[in-house]
Amino acid sequence: MDYRDSPDEAQFRARLRAWLADNAKDFPTSGDEYWSRQGEWHQALYGAGFFGLSWPKRFGGHDLPPVYDVILDEELAKAGAPPRPSLGYLLHGLCRHGSAELQERFLPGMIDGTQRWCQGFSEPGAGSDLASLRTAAVREGDEYVINGHKIWTSYSDIADWCLLLARTDPDVPRHRGISAFIVPMDTPGIVQRPLKMISGITTEFGQVTFDDVRVPAGNIVGAPGDGWAMAMTVVGHEREPSTLGYVARYAKTVQSLVSRVDEPTDELALAAVETEMLRLHVRRRLSEQLDGVSHTSEGSLDKLLMTWTEQTVGHASVSVAGTSDPELLSSYLYSRAQSVMGGTSQIQKNIIASRLLGLGV
Repeated sequence: MDYRDSPDEAQFRARLRAWLADNAKDFPTSGDEYWSRQGEWHQALYGAGFFGLSWPKRFGGHDLPPVYDVILDEELAKAGAPPRPSLGYLLHGLCRHGSAELQERFLPGMIDGTQRWCQGFSEPGAGSDLASLRTAAVREGDEYVINGHKIWTSYSDIADWCLLLARTDPDVPRHRGISAFIVPMDTPGIVQRPLKMISGITTEFGQVTFDDVRVPAGNIVGAPGDGWAMAMTVVGHEREPSTLGYVARYAKTVQSLVSRVDEPTDELALAAVETEMLRLHVRRRLSEQLDGVSHTSEGSLDKLLMTWTEQTVGHASVSVAGTSDPELLSSYLYSRAQSVMGGTSQIQKNIIASRLLGLGV
């Protein structure tokens, strides 16, 4: 396969590189300030024409091939800039399952960054086993009344909207009784509390409670009971290469670590090998996407490989720098969450075994 840029791609890369040279330095890449200023970074990228590259033009995107997202991710990493805000999985969920009215109403603000979003899926006791969620939505006239508790909700402190899963029918098999809602985060009855992470970040995650929260029935995504299908679309795209823009960041970290040592450690050598493996795997997935191949359960394989690589790079960072570099230490600590968030590694292995290999698990 030929991974060289086409003339149009090369021109885009050069324009992006020049813009980043002037603007990237104004935005932090870690810590609470990074999370609090993601909205500014989102709007800066969008305003310059570098966000929503592969998303529908009718909603404010550019309708470009997904290779442009890869170029963006690569150049952001090379420039030491923050990564692009991760929203593609929510957009895919609404594009596939939302009505035309909901798409016209919400997707433009999602893409241009004027409206912030969070994802209300995981609950205490219902993380990877998402179908066991207990948040309930009961129809009362033209509204649904929602009660429940969500956790590990990224950006819940700054979000304008939440894409929420709730159980609307407790009397059917658990996968069939779940519905999806678009919920305004300023609705009375919603309380958001921050969760401090071991890396010291206090604003990325939150836990959110819903106490008799009333949502218009028109804010349901799809029909009642269609929430599981929407959720599988969201998590499938969350795990696939289009959101694995961190490969270039892993490579940059490895190169930085190599420059610090006279002779690479075994951990560093393994990190270099796994990073290159993941880069080639993502490129192959990208090539398949350009050929019109749609992936479903294969996203679990992508997620598992990403987890292994990020954690291996984290171990290499500690092997070289110990705990003396706060940024590398924070990255190592954060990497431990990769095998849990987005579905645990054990869940990914079960999906690979049952749906890809056809094993009886």
